[in-house]
Amino acid sequence: MSKFYSFIYKSLSSFFKKLYRVEIIGAENEPEEGPFIVCANHLSNHDVVLLAACLKHQVRYLAKAELFKIPLLKQLITALGAFPVDRKKGDVAAIKKMIQLLENGEVVGIFPQGHRYPRLHPANTPIKHGAGLVACRTKVTVLPVAIENKKMKIGFFRKTVLKIGKPIEFSDFGNIECNKSGYEQVTGEIFAKICAMVDYPALPPAAESHKDDK
Repeated sequence: MSKFYSFIYKSLSSFFKKLYRVEIIGAENEPEEGPFIVCANHLSNHDVVLLAACLKHQVRYLAKAELFKIPLLKQLITALGAFPVDRKKGDVAAIKKMIQLLENGEVVGIFPQGHRYPRLHPANTPIKHGAGLVACRTKVTVLPVAIENKKMKIGFFRKTVLKIGKPIEFSDFGNIECNKSGYEQVTGEIFAKICAMVDYPALPPAAESHKDDK
């Protein structure tokens, strides 16, 4: 954790917990040290702030490279854990950066859904398999986290529950091959644990809606 991030965390974490009326369940499950991957369902742009305020470690996230060309914003988002990814190079650059960070002992955050899906139980949304790929390549621990509230839409002063599940050791996945099938299996198992922690009712397939709330 950088000194600046430590200062921001100590100064603002309590404020943001009150702002979002956060209840944390399972805080004791967060590993004492990295490397590990934080995997959570994705409801809104607020999720990064919630995780930053509620977890003890600095969690690193990818952000589009253009943001790092803006004075002051570059320093701020870097301090908060973001790292630049050139969208023109696709997901390969992001995966390589995540692996590098984990190999350096850091904590990386990944939203398996890839996009925000408010008002939906995560089980009713599609997922991507980058989390499984990174886990297979690094074999680090995965920390499943569920973010929820009554309407599954994050907002100020609307009570939000953040549930931290038990860490998943890579050996828990069994004999997994480092290929597409293995990535899908690992991501599926991680996301299943996240979904199991969410109390918001899952909808029948016919009622699903995957529209992003932009």
